[in-house]
Amino acid sequence: MKAILTDVSKCIGCEQCVAACAAEHRLPAVIPARWTEGDGLSAQRFTAVVRKGGSYVRKQCRHCVAPACVSACPVGALRKTADGPVVYDAGKCLGCRYCMMACPYGIPRYDWASAAPTVRKCTMCAATRLEAGRPPACTEACPTKATIFGERDALLAEAHRRIREAPGKYQPRVCGETDVGGTCVLYVAPIPLEFLSLGQCQEGRVLPTLTATAMAAVPPVFVTVGALMGGLYWIIDRRRKLAGAPAPLPPAPDGGDKEKGR
Repeated sequence: MKAILTDVSKCIGCEQCVAACAAEHRLPAVIPARWTEGDGLSAQRFTAVVRKGGSYVRKQCRHCVAPACVSACPVGALRKTADGPVVYDAGKCLGCRYCMMACPYGIPRYDWASAAPTVRKCTMCAATRLEAGRPPACTEACPTKATIFGERDALLAEAHRRIREAPGKYQPRVCGETDVGGTCVLYVAPIPLEFLSLGQCQEGRVLPTLTATAMAAVPPVFVTVGALMGGLYWIIDRRRKLAGAPAPLPPAPDGGDKEKGR
């Protein structure tokens, strides 16, 4: 499974990763809107650099190992690929925005300015680069190698090595190793990174288990409600016919129309 490791101590805030992402996905210039959260992400920006104290922290989709957005989507518009990225199919999307409510990191954004709005977020360049054996644009563009790409297990080992060899430089944990069941975007940092989530993400707590039962019931509920509504319509229509409700008048013959026009 592929992953990204970001070393916050190496980030200089140059935002070349942001520019590379925008160029790769042909994203337009961002026009700030009153409903944006002020974290730099939007339907036109899939990654952003947030300043926290004296550190720069890159924010993007965390590509969870067990993504809550995927489990919350009733039509399968979001799916977790075997390679690691969580990708999106706009053709299946209902526009319900359940994924936005489910994400513990507040990542998916709705393209409110579009006439046919969709949900937008980082896909780890799955279609444009990973399928061709190339790394994501953001990791390739980073001049200080603050963000690197590789196999998740290898990146976890590298993250622990850095913490072990410089314990005073980093917080004593790899952010994303076990948070909400683990993510494919990992961090080592000199500062706590709880501000990246919409609350306290409990280590090892797999969020889809909280919604799996309810979401599994959605298809049968749709079918059952449809059958009930169809049955009610048949009963009401049959009662109307038995009560002798007048049938609709047949169309007048052509001859009648000619007489009326004389």
